[in-house]
Amino acid sequence: MDDADFRCAPVGECSVTDVGRPMDPLAGNSLLRIESARVSFGAVDVLDGIDLELRKGEFVCVIGPSGSGKTTLLRLLAGLLPPTSGTVEFRGKPHNSPSRDVAIVFQDYANALLPWRTAEANVSLALEASGVPRAERHARIKTLLEKVGLGGSAKKFPSEMSGGMQQRLQIARCLAQEPDVLLMDEPFGALDAMTRQKLQDEVLGIVADSKVTAFFVTHDLEEAIYLGDRIIALEPNPGRVSRVFDVDLPRPRNQLATREMPEFLRLRRELFDFIQQFEQ
Repeated sequence: MDDADFRCAPVGECSVTDVGRPMDPLAGNSLLRIESARVSFGAVDVLDGIDLELRKGEFVCVIGPSGSGKTTLLRLLAGLLPPTSGTVEFRGKPHNSPSRDVAIVFQDYANALLPWRTAEANVSLALEASGVPRAERHARIKTLLEKVGLGGSAKKFPSEMSGGMQQRLQIARCLAQEPDVLLMDEPFGALDAMTRQKLQDEVLGIVADSKVTAFFVTHDLEEAIYLGDRIIALEPNPGRVSRVFDVDLPRPRNQLATREMPEFLRLRRELFDFIQQFEQ
């Protein structure tokens, strides 16, 4: 099978604000927009009435119980799945197919990477697919690997890396596309708690440094609060945007200090109560 079949998947809200809040400085910087979207598989509606906007430079997290269509929503934003009805637009133009301006980081990092390629060769794959001249690749690969903390692992194969290192490598390969939007589908779900927290901080740094817009699907409510500027809460059967929570926590964030803030604890309780109503 050709390496091209395995390249990092390129894939290219209804905003509720409190009365009296100042105007959102990100308003008007829309990158991806979904309007009145419905996704059906046969007679089953998985998503219905979705209105969602991703703005330049923001970090949006998505939570919801099982059956709320979180991954389906990500695939819709990716251009991997067309809406049954409604529209999806990227920079004001129809977005119904994959684009190099939008990249996905998958949870299953082991299968996302090419096991027969070293770390540097996995990153090179995205550059090759983008037509970057060979002479320019080495410097860019070196910079990307250093950015994700793999500067000393360029010659290692994925099988010689820990789970956290493999996920860092997948992120580096996606960043090689120089995307405007980075979609992440529970990327840390299979990692241990300490590795997960370390990668949370690294992703926050990478997103801020790259000025990329991030859309992050997670089951972990604390993770959503820690990472996000906004949290989209989906209700199930079919999936709909039920609530949007603004995360008013200072940046940069700290794994201990941020999680002890009253606003963090308040949001955690609200998100827990939201999910709990669907578990009864």
